[in-house]
Amino acid sequence: MDAIHGIPQSSGILSQAYSHVLGTFAMEEEDISTAPGSPSIESADLSREEAVIEKQRASLQTYLASLPYDAESEDEMRTRLEFILGRIIVCAEAKNWLVLATWDGVLQCWLLMRYPIPVRIRAKLVRLYYELCTLPGIEPRLIRSWAGVISRLLAGKSDSRRKLEPEDLQLPWRPLWRVLQKELWVKTRFQDPSRNVVNIFLYVAERSRYYYPASDIQEMLETFVPLITQESYLTMIPVMTSFLPPTHTHLYLPTIFKVWEAFNSVLLDERLIEFVGELAEEHVAGIAGNAGPEGSAKWKDVGMWSETEWTVLMSKALGSMMLPNQGASTTGAYADAKASPSSLRIRKTVNRYSSLAKTMVYSMAVDGPVRTELTPSQGEGRLPSPQAGCLAGSKAMESLDKFITSTESFFHPSNSGIWSLSLTQFLRSLTSEFCKRWHEEELSSCKTPPTHRLTPGIRRAFVLSLRTPALLAMFSKDPVSMGLAQGALRSLAFLEPTLVMPELLERAYSGLEVVNETHRTTAVLSMLAGVSLPLSSEKIWLGGQKHILPLLEMCIPGIDLNDPAKTICATSFIIAVIQNIKIGDLSSTQSGLSFSSDAPGETMDVDEVTHLPDGTELGTSPTLSRAEERILVRESTAGFADWVTSLFRRVLSLYENLPEEGGKKNTTGGKQEESVIKSIKSMLDLICLHLSDPLFDLVLKLVYDYVTTNAKSNAVKAIGQLISSLALARPVKTIDKFLPFCLSQIKEELKHGASSVRTTSSNIAIPSDTTLHWNMSILRGCFGHDGTVLLKHKDDIIELLSLLADKTLNERGYSGAGRLINRVLSTLVGVYPLNARFVNADEWNSEDFDRDHNSHWGRVHKAEDVKIEWHVASNDEISFALEILNHIVSPALDKIEALLPSAGSWRGVARNDFCRYLHIARSAWQGLPTLYKEPPKSVVETGLNSDSEVERLVVQTIDVRAGFTLTDPTDRRYQMAHSQRQRLGRVAHDAASALMQGYEGEDHIDAVLSVVKAIDAYLLDYALGRGDFDSLQRSYAGAREINRAWPRQKENSRLVHLKRALVYHSGRVYMHALYRRRSELDDRLIKDLTDLSLSPYMRVRRHAQAVLGNVCGYYVRSTKLILPSVYDALSKGSDPDRMKGALYILWSKGIAVYAIADPKDPDLYGRYLLALLECQHQEKPSIQKLVSSVANDAIANLAEETTRTDAYTDSVLGVKLAADALSVEFSSNLIDHDLPRRSAAEVSAIAEIALRPTTHWRYTHLALQFLSGLLRRDVAPSPDVARLFINHTLSPHPPLRATAQKGVVKLLGIIKMRTYSHTSTDLWLDEWRSPVAKYVPIKNDTQFHDYISKVPSIEDEAFYVDKPYSGFLTWAPQTKAYIPVPSGDPLISWEFESKEALDAIGEVIAEADYFERLMVLWGQESSRNMTSPELRTDNVAFIKSIAKMSQGVGFENILNATELLLWDTDRFKQRAGAEMLAGLTRGAKNWPKQHSDQLWSWVLSRLDRMYTNIKPDTIGFWEATITALLEGRDPRRAPGLSDWILALPLDFLGDSAFAMTKTLTILGCFLDNVGYRDVPLLDRYFALLLEGADVSFAEIRVSISASLYMIATRRWRPSYPSVATFLHSTATTDDPLSIRHVAYLEHISALASKLPDWKEQRLPPPRVSQSTYDKVSLSLLRWLWVSFYSPQGPLIFPYVHPLLPEIFRMSELSDNPELQSHSQAVLYILSAVTPPLESIEAISVNFVNAISSSTSWRIRLNSLPILVVFFYRNLMGISNASASRIMDLMLNCLSDDNVEVREMASSSLSGIVRVSQRQSIIPLKDHFVSLARKVRLTTRSDPGYPESLRTLHSAILGICALLESFPYSVEKWMPPLTDILALHATDPPPISTTIRKTASEFKKTHQARPKICILPTSPDAIIDHQDTWHRDQLAFDEDQLQNLSTMLVGTSYCTFFFFAFFFVRSCNFILILTTTRCMSSCVRRSSSVTYE
Repeated sequence: MDAIHGIPQSSGILSQAYSHVLGTFAMEEEDISTAPGSPSIESADLSREEAVIEKQRASLQTYLASLPYDAESEDEMRTRLEFILGRIIVCAEAKNWLVLATWDGVLQCWLLMRYPIPVRIRAKLVRLYYELCTLPGIEPRLIRSWAGVISRLLAGKSDSRRKLEPEDLQLPWRPLWRVLQKELWVKTRFQDPSRNVVNIFLYVAERSRYYYPASDIQEMLETFVPLITQESYLTMIPVMTSFLPPTHTHLYLPTIFKVWEAFNSVLLDERLIEFVGELAEEHVAGIAGNAGPEGSAKWKDVGMWSETEWTVLMSKALGSMMLPNQGASTTGAYADAKASPSSLRIRKTVNRYSSLAKTMVYSMAVDGPVRTELTPSQGEGRLPSPQAGCLAGSKAMESLDKFITSTESFFHPSNSGIWSLSLTQFLRSLTSEFCKRWHEEELSSCKTPPTHRLTPGIRRAFVLSLRTPALLAMFSKDPVSMGLAQGALRSLAFLEPTLVMPELLERAYSGLEVVNETHRTTAVLSMLAGVSLPLSSEKIWLGGQKHILPLLEMCIPGIDLNDPAKTICATSFIIAVIQNIKIGDLSSTQSGLSFSSDAPGETMDVDEVTHLPDGTELGTSPTLSRAEERILVRESTAGFADWVTSLFRRVLSLYENLPEEGGKKNTTGGKQEESVIKSIKSMLDLICLHLSDPLFDLVLKLVYDYVTTNAKSNAVKAIGQLISSLALARPVKTIDKFLPFCLSQIKEELKHGASSVRTTSSNIAIPSDTTLHWNMSILRGCFGHDGTVLLKHKDDIIELLSLLADKTLNERGYSGAGRLINRVLSTLVGVYPLNARFVNADEWNSEDFDRDHNSHWGRVHKAEDVKIEWHVASNDEISFALEILNHIVSPALDKIEALLPSAGSWRGVARNDFCRYLHIARSAWQGLPTLYKEPPKSVVETGLNSDSEVERLVVQTIDVRAGFTLTDPTDRRYQMAHSQRQRLGRVAHDAASALMQGYEGEDHIDAVLSVVKAIDAYLLDYALGRGDFDSLQRSYAGAREINRAWPRQKENSRLVHLKRALVYHSGRVYMHALYRRRSELDDRLIKDLTDLSLSPYMRVRRHAQAVLGNVCGYYVRSTKLILPSVYDALSKGSDPDRMKGALYILWSKGIAVYAIADPKDPDLYGRYLLALLECQHQEKPSIQKLVSSVANDAIANLAEETTRTDAYTDSVLGVKLAADALSVEFSSNLIDHDLPRRSAAEVSAIAEIALRPTTHWRYTHLALQFLSGLLRRDVAPSPDVARLFINHTLSPHPPLRATAQKGVVKLLGIIKMRTYSHTSTDLWLDEWRSPVAKYVPIKNDTQFHDYISKVPSIEDEAFYVDKPYSGFLTWAPQTKAYIPVPSGDPLISWEFESKEALDAIGEVIAEADYFERLMVLWGQESSRNMTSPELRTDNVAFIKSIAKMSQGVGFENILNATELLLWDTDRFKQRAGAEMLAGLTRGAKNWPKQHSDQLWSWVLSRLDRMYTNIKPDTIGFWEATITALLEGRDPRRAPGLSDWILALPLDFLGDSAFAMTKTLTILGCFLDNVGYRDVPLLDRYFALLLEGADVSFAEIRVSISASLYMIATRRWRPSYPSVATFLHSTATTDDPLSIRHVAYLEHISALASKLPDWKEQRLPPPRVSQSTYDKVSLSLLRWLWVSFYSPQGPLIFPYVHPLLPEIFRMSELSDNPELQSHSQAVLYILSAVTPPLESIEAISVNFVNAISSSTSWRIRLNSLPILVVFFYRNLMGISNASASRIMDLMLNCLSDDNVEVREMASSSLSGIVRVSQRQSIIPLKDHFVSLARKVRLTTRSDPGYPESLRTLHSAILGICALLESFPYSVEKWMPPLTDILALHATDPPPISTTIRKTASEFKKTHQARPKICILPTSPDAIIDHQDTWHRDQLAFDEDQLQNLSTMLVGTSYCTFFFFAFFFVRSCNFILILTTTRCMSSCVRRSSSVTYE
């Protein structure tokens, strides 16, 4: 897009490039700018600013030192920065915001060069851009761009360290809050769902809040807190978290938590979880933090949190994981759906799992006693007391362990679901944050006191807690979850490799031994790739290196073309390992080191003797000394030769089985095959680089033997990549080996006719050409590395290239020749690194390294230690390249020029010659993007508007050194290269001109496409393209993460530092591709490209349009150059195909934004929309559909700020104060004062098209949409537009009518704003004020109620209070009110400039039949078959706007039109009347008294008849109508309406259910909107509704329930007299928001006390549902259900407490299924809302009491699972006493008389033990075993038999519950329990059935399913094992394994004993099955064994 204007830069093609560049580079810039300095810098006596500069300078030097050329000095770059800032300041002072935005991009490019920028300059820049963001009336795209600059200047990323501290910068928060307010509460008529400015402002606030003065916190709270209401909490809480500085948290944190616990909202949870996570990280140092003792948070009970706050946080964490809980889901999302649209516009992607992890990790410290191990309980007690102390002495670690324990089973792959992603994200975030904090605290600059830092004990406990779930999730079915879990394991391996790596290797071997388990194998391979560094480096983990070769050998079968995913994973692992090692045999050489010593210059940071904290245990893996490990490693390297040979043979075998190459892009197969080939190429590159000399020679011979004896057409491309890998490592050997053979083969093939069949398009390769292509591909691989090597073969290469250029006649042949020329040239003159091995070249070549390279495996480097060898073209190489241009490219261009004059008569031969010679020429230049640096260009068509633009402000690129080969324009070689490239451009232009002279026929399409590609090469193949740069970025980012333990880690592999240097160099090159100027030749080619984009042939159009889009992204003002041609192509008479091409060009987002928004050129302004509207002359459906799509997208770009932005006239004092004075000459005409006139002309032109009688209605619709989008508040509306809109409100087409109505509403709204605004700032910030509005001081609810009880009077200063926006928590200082308008003339006089527009509308609506005709249209039946029509808010808004502007004049016409419709039996006509009535009454707010009285008199006189006419199918829109009459209106405006509503009959004993429903519906509307004004009225109706809760009609009970909810929430107003009082209350009291002490608790308690009596009086079936008990209970249950699905859910818990006992009793009433299901649903829904902490205790007590005291076994049966759900969801808040009570309850229920209750108790006990009570396992086991042994079953005839059976069953159930509590592991206490269970397996039911069920479940969850495969080549059998049964079974002895079988089979004719002994023989598992009797019968009975 045109780079001189900012809008395209922010949204067009170029901005996409910037977003990629800035996104990744900003991250890297953060690493640099905050990287810890050297000790000398740290210890030097420097100021903080000087220290920062020195650190940046040190980081910069590592980059500059890695370049192969001298970069600019700091002074040079400082001069360029001053130049850029000068331009920015000039634009700011001149209010030229669009041009300023283009210089923003240049500034960010400068920042990408990573040069130091002084703190003071950075601070001033931030202040400048902050002031820019707060300017009113600026286009949103610019604000977004400026917000991005602020972010990059401050941090780069949200979680990056800040580049400025608060003492460096102070920002005012008020200006940002002022502009934000306008976006928070947008008037309904101006709401635009696509507008996202509110989120941009909040983003700016989040970035700036660190720099808001802490002294402003109190003022912020005074401003924000009063605005928090039940409707606005989702708006104001994000505002508070975005603005409040992260210091002095004691001022606001208690308030945040109290508000948080009062609302039920997922969106609120996410915002506050993120907020507390940031605070936890910010204040990890406590009072020693950056904010000092006063501003930093003091450490409390757990980190900076109190016990209560921490419990809330942990409860929110558990509720955020979306875990399944037997139907109890979180209701917060449903509650959020009820929020207002303005609240839901605030959107932010929050990673709550990362924030939760931050909160937990940064709260860890040794803050409690260390947990002691439990000792067996003594005496009679069955359960131990709670464990004393915390895990590792950390309360946060204890909570985390409890959290992980409770969720552990959900990590298992067999228990996967939507929660898997949540859990693994949390797991990954935990490990990342822990690593980050651990390493941060190792830095000398860490401010965290030693007593608050992480300890080795915490680290070990952290790893042990997370290890098991991570190992389980490693095999997740979801690939994303699997990757996250493996990332967590990688971090854990860095933290404690001795604890993690052995476990990983055990799974790795088991997973790789059976390769046909694809999922398990791929999981293992990707996991191994992640831990490659700990595996390779003895410094990280001593013991991993010896496993490398065995694992590599086991990977080879994974390279399988039939399984691309497995192949990619296998190559990824090989790449990850090989980049850290040398592949060489050390077994036969004598080490130069002592085996027990370290490598030279290295120290190992793992002690030989590991001192572990007390109470920890060592693993079972054997520990070897370093000497023993090194001996094993050296011996293992003997297998490298075999492995390399096997690997290459496997690769060659894969190549042979590839699909044939072909397709448009000449690919090998599909995307999967291409991915496989790319991954193998990457693997081979690193393998060949790291081969020792003997092994390389071995591989070279193997490959040479293969390629010289084979030629596979399907592997041509792949074999070239293989040779390229060899040449990458040792180019001399490779070229010397292959070049002679390939030369002779190519000559021989060409001699015998290869590639002699002329073609110009891609075709399937001719079989006879295979050998030619095979050898060409080999040479391409040979010539790709180190240009100096090519000099030796210069003559042969030139001869070969000339031969190929002349003799390859088909497309496949000459394109291959072009690629070969391209490869040679790019190798000769390119700048690229040569050595990518894992150590520097001098060390690699040393003898010491060669003898002992195993001791260097896994070495990581600092950037300054890496020596990079670059290829930089020598003079000989440059001469060689120029010689190729002269001898090959220049003759090709000669032949093309000779062909052009005869283009009209070309036949096959001429076309073929043209295509192949042009291909040769462009291929050559595509390989020379940096051959020379372009000289300054003479711009012929500047595209500047001389009246308002200045040449010196046109954006320009930063001229940095980038390694261009030729840079001196006086150099003869430079001149030769420049002339050659210019010649290519001229030839391309001549060719385009020749082929477009009527010769562009079907036969010439390939030739035309060749021209397009040649233009592409000339214009864009300079410097570095965006795609290539992005690819380098991704490659670097991916490689960097593999070995990085934390984001600021400086050490990494040498390959990563090499890629880092390459990316930095490439970034410099990329700078030269941006903001390029256009020469005359460039303009010609761009115009040619535009014409080709309009070609009648689709192939040509598409390709040319893609190139044109890219060109517009790089060349300054190129879009303006092409637009005239594009517009002309849409004119009448144009070819349809040309029109399609033009429309697709205009559809491009960047071009569309520029064309619509750029107002500089008078000739282009407005033409975009007009051109679209003039397209109706072409009737082709495809074009009309395309026009519609383009127009709809264009509407989104019609922001009203667009014109104002470029013609800004308001004062910008803040910007001027922020900008430094800088004297730069610039024109005084930078502001185009003629712009409004051109805007008006555009509007008039569009209106003229819409008014034409020949204009199709669809185009009229588009015109109306355009005109609506072009309405601006700073310009008075045009009367023509007003007349057009109002006339089309009577259109018979519904879409057109709807758009016209919206246009009228918006137009009249603008007139209102203009009338009420005194200044431009008032207008743009929506700070205008109605003449009848006043602000009155209201301090508390009492004063408010007194005020609204007065009769409105101007004399008494008693005004109407329509919408009090505060008062819920506390009142704002001023409340908006409206004076009562007296009789007489209207008080409001609309502005004079808009009078003509108002008159135009008034003329139409004054017509006698206007409203009658409008009502006819509105009353038509909807196209949708709606049984219950809804009120249409657009229609209401239209009438409201008309009524407001007319101020009562002529409203009789509306009433007359409405009268008949209100009584019509047609529900659609009746709806139209209701809409008219609603709009009229809402618009009459400020009418003179005589008019408003007349209106309300008319309405009130008809209310009774309206009420009578309400029917079931019309009650919906009448309810909306009544709401419209009441919502946001003081009821004193129409006192008769309130009296009428309150007088409606409310007879609960009536015969008509619908009559009562009508009354309740209208009454509900009244109480909902007006009730908070009259508290006694709410109280009276709450009591009245409770009294009527026993009504017989179900639908009335539903209405009563909804009304109870509404009244309870409206009654909730914890209003305080001041903000200070409220803040004090939140800090000192437990219930400041009154959610524990609710208003109607006495009413509910009284009703609850009556329920037991009513239960006794229940009627017998079938009339039971008519019992008072049932009816009242259902009403209450529905009320609770509705309430818990609302945002006020926590408010309802106090009401639940008195009702709970009775709700439990309701759940057993099977004679009323509805009541039973509702009661159970309410009990479950208790767990779906986070209750206040006190309610957790109370509800758990109620549960226990209800179950233990109930005489009904059904209550116990139904309540136990609900109790478990509640226990789990509130696990973090349940006290130890409650947990003990629940455990005792479970034990009692195990002995229940009812067997179903006992079984449910067993299942419940299993769940509770699994999630939290593991400390009780041993005491419980002892208790159950003792009980089982003590009980002896007597005979059935014995009277004590039932009791003994029950007692024994209780013991067995308890044992089974313990076994089932660990479904995926075998604990050491489990095997002995099988003795007890097997002994009773033959006991009578239910004992035997319980045991068999448990055994079956145990087998399913623990044992593998044996699948015995008898291999034809081996007598051995292997078992396809899963999970860990192969290891877990070792915990059982033979008798215990027999017990398992006995438990499973029980009493059977054939007892099946299943013993499994596993022997390891050559990595194969042998299964031995031993049976005692009747083997065949066993096989028949066992479903778990199958044979293949």
